[in-house]
Amino acid sequence: MRKYRTQIFFCLSAAAFMLAAGVSTNRSLAYFTTYTSAYGEAVLHLGFTTTEIEEEIEGWIKRVRISNTGEQECYVRVQAFAGKAYQDSLVYMDGSGKWSLGEGDYYYYNDILAPGDVTEELLIQIDHKQREQDFNVIVVQEHTPVLYREDGQPEYNWDIRANTGERGRRD
Repeated sequence: MRKYRTQIFFCLSAAAFMLAAGVSTNRSLAYFTTYTSAYGEAVLHLGFTTTEIEEEIEGWIKRVRISNTGEQECYVRVQAFAGKAYQDSLVYMDGSGKWSLGEGDYYYYNDILAPGDVTEELLIQIDHKQREQDFNVIVVQEHTPVLYREDGQPEYNWDIRANTGERGRRD
């Protein structure tokens, strides 16, 4: 009889151990089986924005247009420099109404410039003040890619700076 009780005790103990091990195994199996895998490939095109300036001179007027030769939409802006003696005598003219004077004395093109598109002309009249000395008028154009907010509205950021190539430093 005593032997029978000992066998029942060991069987019940083994069953309790198996039950406890089974309950905790589900949690650990869940931990080890929660993963996923993926196969295949996707091509990522970063695309770059590049622009080219087109300048024509007719008399004392410089005609400026910017073309987007890149792969992304962009915003553009233009500023002309003529040296200290002539800088104040530059007169900007816009027949299309798409250029406007903005921050930093730049003239901003108001529309987004799509790849392959060209801006309307911005005319820069040069008053040489009847002087005979030679001078240059240098036109600087800049572009920045179009950024889109979460609500889908386009915006620009003229403060984006290029990496100088120095490790760990960004200007």
